[in-house]
Amino acid sequence: MHALELEIIGAGKSFGSFRALDRVSLKIRAGTIHALLGENGAGKSTLVKGLVGYSPLDQGAIVADQREVEIRGPRVPNQLGIGMVYQHFTLAPSLSVAENLLLARGDLPLRIRWSGERAALRAFMQTMPFALDLERPVSSLSAGEKQKLEILKQLYLQRRLLILDEPTSVLTPQEADEVLGLMHTLTRRQALTVLMITHKFHEVTAYADDVTVLRRGQLVGSARVADTGPAELAHWMMGHAREEKALAARPPVPVTAVPGLEVASLTVNNDRGVAAVRALSLQVRRGEIVGLAGISGNGQKELVEALLGQRRRLSGEVRIDGAAYGATRSEMRARRVFALPEEPLRNACIAGMSVAENMALRNFDVAPFRRRGWLAWSLDRSALRRQAHSLISAFNVRPPVPERAIGTLSGGNVQRAVLARELGDASNDQQAANVLIVANPVFGLDFASVADIHARLLQAREQGAAILLVSEDLDELLALSDRILVMTDGAIVHAAEQVATHGADRAELGRHMAGHTSTQRESA
Repeated sequence: MHALELEIIGAGKSFGSFRALDRVSLKIRAGTIHALLGENGAGKSTLVKGLVGYSPLDQGAIVADQREVEIRGPRVPNQLGIGMVYQHFTLAPSLSVAENLLLARGDLPLRIRWSGERAALRAFMQTMPFALDLERPVSSLSAGEKQKLEILKQLYLQRRLLILDEPTSVLTPQEADEVLGLMHTLTRRQALTVLMITHKFHEVTAYADDVTVLRRGQLVGSARVADTGPAELAHWMMGHAREEKALAARPPVPVTAVPGLEVASLTVNNDRGVAAVRALSLQVRRGEIVGLAGISGNGQKELVEALLGQRRRLSGEVRIDGAAYGATRSEMRARRVFALPEEPLRNACIAGMSVAENMALRNFDVAPFRRRGWLAWSLDRSALRRQAHSLISAFNVRPPVPERAIGTLSGGNVQRAVLARELGDASNDQQAANVLIVANPVFGLDFASVADIHARLLQAREQGAAILLVSEDLDELLALSDRILVMTDGAIVHAAEQVATHGADRAELGRHMAGHTSTQRESA
């Protein structure tokens, strides 16, 4: 193996009349980590899809090791040794590590000679900076181990240039450092070149050699990392100066603040009938953001679904403002309980319905939207459109077209639309949310969307909402939370108090998230 040098000259791509990529040129030096930044819709995905042959470019030239190549499909990238690790895992969970590695080859014989294949795989593992048990089922791997397996798959295929799409989005700080440290080691050995798509400035400054920024399909800046900084990169990305200021210390939540959300000894099964939430207890006071940290798969999904009435509770109790809460539709409305769940297009929207209809899912069956007709009740669609126009304007949903199917919006705008529905009740008797349950609200979104949604959450806190923020992004939790609880194996194992005013120890949080400390469970 040796690192590949790749140069892109005048790359362009159109989808109908929309110009997704317009004359973009950059050089990825052999044996370096090259960071690619840009907001959603900036053209990053379009560019890398062109490099791996998934969606060929319309124009421009690609030069590999000073030789022009034409990429019209996956064959040439495979021959060049170009591979990609996607943001979401592409593993077969029911198969072993060894079977997943062999499956990546794509040229398997009808009958696999396992003795020879296992010997070859063991020899391969001995050459890697980290190793995984070949017989271990993928379903038992942690998120960090799955990410390592995705990288091992590409190295097993003898890739020379590796494209990483948000490689640390599901990792603890320690796992992120280990994975990116591995990439740094391999590039320094000239064994690999890395093109890394990321939204995290500290990953760029800590690990990347070069950085390129795209905006609206065009190249706006490219430099050595040593010659630039977060302020300039943000300016390139956003199109205006963005001050990198620390969040102002928020006033602490009074100890006399009443609990808005209380969970007592809650136990919930996962889809396989195994306990995913184990006698969990927590409390969120009014005017407080409690962050729930943890690696994916430790029961957070099941906890949120149980709180939202989407999953049955085996035992335990949930209380809102001191009263028992069953998460029915009528209770949610009466108690002012709202949510911004993960993957809103799957869990909070109906993709084929319009923005206006989705914004009315909370209140379509009450006046002024529900009216009596000659024979039956009917919807007042004029009222739906008026509500949608008001919410679209207030929450900056783009494009501002109530009739457009919500499934055609970008991820950031879908999140804004759902948040508008949950927090922006446009009725005359508007009331602030009492409880807000939020799960990974900005996963994969651009900086502008992240800043907007975070500001909305802080505004809800100021208005007295009790907010449970479940996130796999520790930076997000540290920026927004008053307290942070760590969830491992279905239980709260650590609590960090006074985060908003005194901060928290990232390393300690990471150790608890990874389960590297005592498993004794603490009361929240």
